[in-house]
Amino acid sequence: MDLRGLLLVCAVSRVWGYPSGKVTGSCSDLTPQHSRLARTTQSPYTVTTDKSSYGLGEQVTVYLKTSGTPFTGFLLEAREAGSSTPVGSFVATPSNTQGLTCSQRSNSALSHTSASSKTIIQATWQSDPSQNTNSIQFHASFVQSYNTFWVDVKSPVLSRSGTSGSSTGATSTTNTISSANCGVTKSCFSQPSGCDPSSNSQCFFMSAMPLTPSSGIRYELTGPTSGYVAFGFSDDQMMGNDDIYICTLDNSGMATVQHAYSTGHTMPTSLPLGNVTGVTASIQNGVIGCSFTSTNAISTQRASGLSSTYYILFVDGPSTNGQIQMHKDSFSSATKMDVTTPQILGSAGLPEIMQAHGTLMLIAWMTTGSLGMMIARYFKGMAKGVNLCGKDIWFVVHVTLMIVTVSATIIAFILTFVYNMGWAEGVHSVLGCLVMIFSLIQPLLALMRCAPQHPQRFLFNVAHSFIAMAVKGLAVAAIFTGLQIVDTTTSQWMVKLMGGFVAWELLSYTMLEVFIRWKHQTESRLQSSMPDTAMELTGHRTRNHDPAAAMLNSEGVQVDVVLVVIYFLGNLCFLVALLAGIGTS
Repeated sequence: MDLRGLLLVCAVSRVWGYPSGKVTGSCSDLTPQHSRLARTTQSPYTVTTDKSSYGLGEQVTVYLKTSGTPFTGFLLEAREAGSSTPVGSFVATPSNTQGLTCSQRSNSALSHTSASSKTIIQATWQSDPSQNTNSIQFHASFVQSYNTFWVDVKSPVLSRSGTSGSSTGATSTTNTISSANCGVTKSCFSQPSGCDPSSNSQCFFMSAMPLTPSSGIRYELTGPTSGYVAFGFSDDQMMGNDDIYICTLDNSGMATVQHAYSTGHTMPTSLPLGNVTGVTASIQNGVIGCSFTSTNAISTQRASGLSSTYYILFVDGPSTNGQIQMHKDSFSSATKMDVTTPQILGSAGLPEIMQAHGTLMLIAWMTTGSLGMMIARYFKGMAKGVNLCGKDIWFVVHVTLMIVTVSATIIAFILTFVYNMGWAEGVHSVLGCLVMIFSLIQPLLALMRCAPQHPQRFLFNVAHSFIAMAVKGLAVAAIFTGLQIVDTTTSQWMVKLMGGFVAWELLSYTMLEVFIRWKHQTESRLQSSMPDTAMELTGHRTRNHDPAAAMLNSEGVQVDVVLVVIYFLGNLCFLVALLAGIGTS
């Protein structure tokens, strides 16, 4: 082959990229015929839509975008989920695109018309009014150069709403909101952090995807609730002067979108929905979801517009006949968000005042309170006859520990009351109030107790023991519910660790109960095994020759001390781990 022939072969290989876009040979597998392998790395190009569901005969706007380097060629198809056959057709194609005939369907695919650089393609696809399709997904291939291309880049799945024609009202459909393309084409905020609502039914999630400059923002909002979920744009991380969108149930039990404005810890003021289109909403298996496109300006007390930055507040709660009630859970973003710039937001940390609340409650009911109760139950016989301030030493230690416990509980209660500016709804709040009430009753009851020799003293002993067990159980339940709110990890490791603490306490109490009962039985056996006179005359020497008696005399107190020290050290380990979790939550 001469030099001219070699040059001809090279030229042919370079133009085999079909710059005209006539690539019907790639309809089935979407692979460019470039004699090269497609890239397997993350594609810098994305396929997105202006809605998450479609109706028969309804139009969907599709966007092909780049996050950096432009693309020169593309091939786009809509396929039923799980199928390789194109469905529907592309209408009103832009000037730099063309419809192709794939699978004998006219305009069932879309491609380029030249090798010019492209950063965004906006196309309109329409479903077949008579074709019985279910969920669909857009598939595209992007060519950056002859040697560099990506095959079968997918959009999120669009479910079929079961209605025909286009509508700006809400249509009931399956929740198809997902975390796909978070940080690439849309901003996302979720709890637990990084969760995907398409695979995690316990995921609270919102996203904001900027469309073309004049097309507004596509919002998604979902979460597990039988009432409502809502997000708001705020100038700070506190409620007040916030622009809010609410996904809730109407009077008929259908999911719908509402617009409102918050002025603080009061019922938000309802606003007209305004320039909101493409609304889809669903409620399924206890998960509510809404998607919509809005061109409304974001308005707070500070600023209005689409390009300003805002904190994101997220809440969920109950609703009655379409009217939302006081939210039960809330969280806010750690940083501000610009809705026109895709990013992934993290949750703000637990406020310091609430960290202090949790710390005090853990210290009170995992260490001081537990130890004070254990001393009163098992160690009244320790240092018998040793007085401090005219009282038995065990009693002084018990009272001191319980005063610290009640004081810490009161301070923690005041802190949370101040933070919430009043009563806060929820199971945790109810349990906390009960703990506070019983904690105050216990010392008041102790102050009014009768003398030890009084015939009615047993009534105080029973009531005192019952309230102690009740407040301990309520405190543990309150800690569990509090940790469920604080622990935003998917594994809920803090809640599991608290479960381990409960098991540790049960084991410790069982060991002490067994030892104390054995000790008492041994003492009773020794006392009944010899006459009173012999015990008076030789009791001390005889006990020392009995193995059980010797253990009681020389080691009994030591065993008690060892058990309580091990118990206290174990409690400290659990406490430190949970305090570290609260500090980083």
